[in-house]
Parts: sequence; C-alpha cells; structure tokens
Amino acid sequence: MQILFGAIWCSVIATIGVFLYIDSTRTAFVFATKNYPLIMGFCKFFVLATMGELLGRKISTGLWQLRGIRVLQRATIWGLLGMVFTFVFPIYGAGIKMLISSGRLPSFETGFLASLSFAFWVSFWMNGLFAFPMMVFHRITDTLIDDGTLLGKWPFLKVWNKIDWNNMWRKVWPTVWWFWVPAHTITFILPPEYRILMASALGIALGAILASAKKSSN
Repeated sequence: MQILFGAIWCSVIATIGVFLYIDSTRTAFVFATKNYPLIMGFCKFFVLATMGELLGRKISTGLWQLRGIRVLQRATIWGLLGMVFTFVFPIYGAGIKMLISSGRLPSFETGFLASLSFAFWVSFWMNGLFAFPMMVFHRITDTLIDDGTLLGKWPFLKVWNKIDWNNMWRKVWPTVWWFWVPAHTITFILPPEYRILMASALGIALGAILASAKKSSN
C-alpha cells in the first residue's frame, strides 16, 4: 500500500508537469491564471502544497498517510494561503519597483541583471517580513487541525504554548535566508502568471521543512 501511495504521489506531480508542457493546456492555464487569479491561487496551493504536506508526513513518520490527518482541512488552509499570495506578490513587486525607481534600492538599469536585482529585492523583503509569520500561522493551524479544533473555538493561548519556539527559531527561521530568498528570487524572474505556480510548487519544500522541524522537535 505504501508503494502504491508513493507511486500515486509521483504520478500526480508528473501529470502536472505534462499538463504544463503541452501547448494547449499551458495556454489554458495561463489564461485562467490571468483572468481568475484568486481561484487559480487557491487551486494551485490546494493541490501542490498539500502534496508537500503529505511528503512532509512521509519524512516525519516514515509512512505515507491520508486517513486520520484531516487532509481536506489542511488542503483548504493551503488554498487560502494561495489566495493570500495572489495579493502579497503584486504588493511587494509594486513596492520594490517604486523603491528602485526612486533610487532607494540599488539595481542594474537594463537586461537580465536588472530583472535579477528586482527579483532579489522582492524576495529579500517579502521573505524577511512575511515568510516567518506565515510559517508560524501555518504551524498554528496545523496544531489546531491535529487537535481537532480548527472548525471550533480556537484555544489560541493553548496552541501558542504548544509550539516549540526554540525549534522554530533554530530550524525554521534560518530557512528564510538560505532557502526562501534564493528560491523566490528565481520565482520573481519568471513571468507573473507563473509566479504563484512556482510558489505553490515550493509549498512541497515548505511541507518538508516544517515536517523536518516538527520531527526534530518531537
């Protein structure tokens, strides 16, 4: 059963790759992304980041798990975060463009190096200000789901105190600088219609990072 589950996981990832490789389906994807950004942001994270969630559990427990983990609740939280990113990316992108044009951030003027410096500054400030709070929020919702209280009254202080903050600062916070800043620099070099897709694909890495941190905490 574990082998079958692993094969299904790989098949889903491969199917998404083929979908984006074929011209007609890729064109439809770009059209939907441009015209329905919130829906597409939700769908991308709902699928890809949940795949990361499942991979993370495989890393932390050694087993593929689907039953008993409230996967629909987890996928919904990821989807909602995907919708948030459809606002966050343009906000930081527009802000960095303004700061570069006003000379408050150094940048190359033309060519690939100009695109690279823009992408780096967006990634640097977005991750420096937004990434860790987002990961803390996810750890909170993850704990609520584990406790079966996501859809009820949130015992916020109880959940807050259950988080291993030493682990979050020692294991998760450094990933902002050694992984997320470089990864999202690549993301912002891409055309806008592919950025949320790239971010959702990176959700696979995020699931693995949070699961690895949780495993070491346990």
